[in-house]
This record gives sequence, structure tokens and C-alpha cells, in this order.
Amino acid sequence: MTQIKNYINGELVAPVSGEYLDNINPAEGKVYGQIPDSTSKDVEKATEAAKAAFEDWSNTPVTKRARVLNKIADLIDQNHERLAKAESEDNGKPLKLAMSVDIPRASANMRFYATGIQHFASESHYTEEGAINYTMRRPVGVAGCISPWNLPLYLFTWKIAPALAAGNTVVAKPSEVTPMTAFLFSELCIEAGLPSGVLNIVHGLGGKAGQAIIEHKDIPLISFTGGTETGKRIAATAAPMFKKLSLELGGKNPNIIFADCDFDKALSTSVISSFANQGQICLCGSRIFVEEEIHDKFVAAFVEKVKKMQVGDPAEESTRVGAVVSKPHMEKVLSYIKLGKEEGGEVLTGGQQVKLDGRCENGYFIEPTVITGLSHNCRTNQEEIFGPVVTIMPFNEEEEVIEYANSTAYGLAATIWTENLTKAHRVAHSVKSGIIWVNCWLLRDLRTPFGGMKQSGVGREGGWEALRFFTETKNVCIKL
Repeated sequence: MTQIKNYINGELVAPVSGEYLDNINPAEGKVYGQIPDSTSKDVEKATEAAKAAFEDWSNTPVTKRARVLNKIADLIDQNHERLAKAESEDNGKPLKLAMSVDIPRASANMRFYATGIQHFASESHYTEEGAINYTMRRPVGVAGCISPWNLPLYLFTWKIAPALAAGNTVVAKPSEVTPMTAFLFSELCIEAGLPSGVLNIVHGLGGKAGQAIIEHKDIPLISFTGGTETGKRIAATAAPMFKKLSLELGGKNPNIIFADCDFDKALSTSVISSFANQGQICLCGSRIFVEEEIHDKFVAAFVEKVKKMQVGDPAEESTRVGAVVSKPHMEKVLSYIKLGKEEGGEVLTGGQQVKLDGRCENGYFIEPTVITGLSHNCRTNQEEIFGPVVTIMPFNEEEEVIEYANSTAYGLAATIWTENLTKAHRVAHSVKSGIIWVNCWLLRDLRTPFGGMKQSGVGREGGWEALRFFTETKNVCIKL
């Protein structure tokens, strides 16, 4: 049984309280490790270490900072299989998915910002009055980075990499539900020679360790990915303190399929975009709108494909759908399936907890579920479920489906399927989402801005947007 430690001032240390939380393997439904139940005292130690390291790290040439980040990326690559197995065991996702997506992306995040910071430029302006204005971008200080459980190392590095590349030091808290790869990452940072105090990782509960990070007067910026309700509480605390905030929150994403689409591509990709990572990706297309002309054909073909998806042991090669992350989350998802039925929906496939044999007999598995017959404005179609559940609804007119797509409080991502380029531009312009995919899904260029509208968040991550967030802008005007 692994007992995880905090990573503070370059060392792996026990929590001040000496108290630990159970870490549960969701595929087996049993405790397999312990994590620190950290408090404000641990956060204080981490913040002091980060403050002490800031001056040297912020003044370290970008080429040297980049060298360390690339070294960490090298070590992620060298430990690819070990990290993927840990991610699968900790999260319940298929090992194949962790091998092909999660761990490669973590490495790519580190390399992208190691390179990007070396090309991060500012502006200068010559004025008619005979003066030059130039803009400086300097690291802010200690960054608070709080990451979620669905893509643990993938999204942890998505925050850590730009913060460190820009010259900030960091106090980070990974999700207490999936802490293992962040712990292994701290070991790799030590091996890579990251200077002490530059990155500090405090494990524990959001209400204790996370809240202490948000409230700390010496942490001037917060980057958070997670649920919208938690985001509201963070904003309520941090905004009166005038902290910089980046909040990447929930989604209830529309997948709009027009009759003139490439049917086979729309069908196969929609199955993936509905159930990848057990539907536990904020970008999953959980509301599928299909033009009436092809609705019945699409539903029949979609259900046929979904019925063939193998729910099973995440370690097995044939598994397409693994365990959801925890028992409480499983119960939440099942409660929404029940709600969908109460609201008049028909479950065409799925809808039940799956009981497996062998080591996974007590795991948290749910059948991929397809529901039809619901109105676009019912609770099932308005609230984020974040599990292997999708609804399918017909539409007739373009204006109608745009209204449906925009009807929720969220605006993170949308997918549009059409071979009509003019229609694609027109609908993309009208749908209120921060990310629009046309005839594809989850095709990500790390240079592009990432984030949502409405209750899907505040600010943008990715590319220069992240480096701008993790720096403070200063204009200098010199009269010639």
C-alpha cells in the first residue's frame, strides 16, 4: 500500500498533521494507498518555500528554465508505461487510453511551454511625440494551481508547465481522488534537478488544502479546473482579494449533426466523443442533436455501436469503457439516468451499473447509456452529468438547433457535422461556445486558446493565453 507524500521545498515530506486519507482503486472498489490530509500548515510551508525560490527562478534565463522542463518531459517519456499504469489504476480509465493520450499529452505540455517561453515576445511602439513605449511581461509570483481528477497528469502539467516556464514558482494541489501521478511527477522533478521550492505539491481535500491555497495572501493568482459550483466559491474568495483568476469549469456540450454530414465519420466520432474516458471529459458531446431527415437512421446505428462497447477491467486491451472515478460519482450518474426516465426519456441501451467478475467485482462501472424522447430544456439536458450518458434529440431548422445548443448555462465546446462550408461558418458563429469543432472532435493544437463562455469559465488557457495569464504586464515609456 503506497503512502503518498507532499513535495515541499524539493523534498518528499509527510503532512504536518500526520493524518492521511484513503486512496481507492475505482475498478476494484478498494483502498490501495493513502494520501496526505494536508491543512493550511502544509500550504504555509509550501508557500514559504515558493516565495523563497521565486527571485532566483524568475531571474533564471529562459533557456535554463526550458532545459529543466525538457528534462522533466524526457523523464515522463522514459516512465511512460509506469505512469500510464498508475493513471489507469488511480482513475479507472482504460490503460490503453492512458498510454495513448494522458501520458503523451503530459510530456507534450512540458515541451510545448519549454519551447514557447523562448519565443514569447512583447510589443514596442514609437509615438509621434518622439517616445518609445515597450511592454514587459514579468512573472507574477507564487501561482496556485488546482487540477481535477478526470485527466490527472494531463491537466496537472497543463497548468504547471506555463506557470514554471514564465518564471513563477508554484503551489499545486492535484485532486485527492486521483493523486498518484502527481506524486510520481514530484519524484521526476527531483530527478530532473528542478530547484528546491520552485514547484510544491500539496495533497489533500479541496475544502482544506485547496481553500488554504485560494485564501493565502501571498498567492496572487489561481488557476483552477473543475466543477462550476466550486469555481463560484473560488471566485467569491479570490475576487475580493484581487487575485488573477483562470477558471476552466463545466460543460454540457452540443453535438450538432446535419443531414448533409459525412454520416459514417459523424457516427463513429460521436460514439467516441460521447463515451471517451467514461464520458468524464469536460469536452464530451453529451447532447446530440440530429436533423430529422437522418435522425432515426443515426439513432439506430449509434445504439448498435454503443451496445458493442466493452465495459470491463481497465487493464484489458479489449476494454472500451472502464470504471467511473468513485462510488459517489457512480451514484450521481445513476441518479441522472433515473431522472431522465422520470422526465419521460427512453433508455435505448445501458442505464445500469455493471457487475464484473474477478478482481473488478466491486468496481464502479456503468453501461454506456443512450436516452431519447427528452425535451431540450429538461434537467437531464441542462445539468452536467459527467459520465457515460448521452441524449439524442431531433431538429428540423438551423435556427431551432442553435436555440437548443445555446439553451444551457454552459458554453465550453460544440461539435458541428456538415459538408456545407457556409453552413459550418454560420452555425459556428452563432453557437455560444469557446471551442467549436467542425467535422472532428478533440483535435487540439496547443497554440490555440482553450476555455468557455457563460458558466463554463473565466479566462483562457493554452498557447500565449496561458503565458499572458502567468505574467504581469508593464508598459515603459521613454522620451527620446
